[in-house]
Amino acid sequence: MLTKKQKEVLDFIRQYSKKYEYSPSLEEIKKHFKLASVSTAHYYVKRLEKDGYLKKESNQPRAISVQEDDFVSAPPTMYFEMDSMSLPVLGAANCGQADILAVESPEAYLKVSKDVVKKKEGVFVLRASGDSMNKANIKGNSIEDGDYVLIDSEGKSVSDGDYVLSIIDGCANLKKFVVDKKKNRRMLMPESSNMEHKPILISSSDDFMINGKILAVVKQ
Repeated sequence: MLTKKQKEVLDFIRQYSKKYEYSPSLEEIKKHFKLASVSTAHYYVKRLEKDGYLKKESNQPRAISVQEDDFVSAPPTMYFEMDSMSLPVLGAANCGQADILAVESPEAYLKVSKDVVKKKEGVFVLRASGDSMNKANIKGNSIEDGDYVLIDSEGKSVSDGDYVLSIIDGCANLKKFVVDKKKNRRMLMPESSNMEHKPILISSSDDFMINGKILAVVKQ
């Protein structure tokens, strides 16, 4: 099954390849569809490649070929526009620098079903880096290296047990926010099979802020 945009990209690559006898570059795909960046074109090509519609030779220019199987020539009724939304991917977090959150132009867009997240305003995506949250449970999903994490940037007021994106001492962290009332302290807790990850204690002297709540995880 393809989305409408995926089918358009696939048809463009097929038609271009037949006309010129070589495939379009990512830059040409970007220009044809007026995409925000080459990374967005790369996202569509990788998605089509993963689903078996395209084959791309690594580190080779204009090396995209259409896999002309039966499903590629399926009738138009096989293609549909999902009830979905596109969310900007701003970078990586866990050990990334805080300035990734100030990127004005997303590196790509991630299409997400509205069954996963209802709202779009104020929601962005980060790629998880590391294994500090590989035992977390966010709507049944852990956060593993390379997963896409959906962040509600408007969720600045957090409570004990919330999963959050925070900036502490210049680094972006995806952790569980925990309040220890007995000892009157706040912590960012890892939930990991790797015992090397330790709680991060937050003091009044830390350069610390909450940048949003984690809404959902889309597995890589």
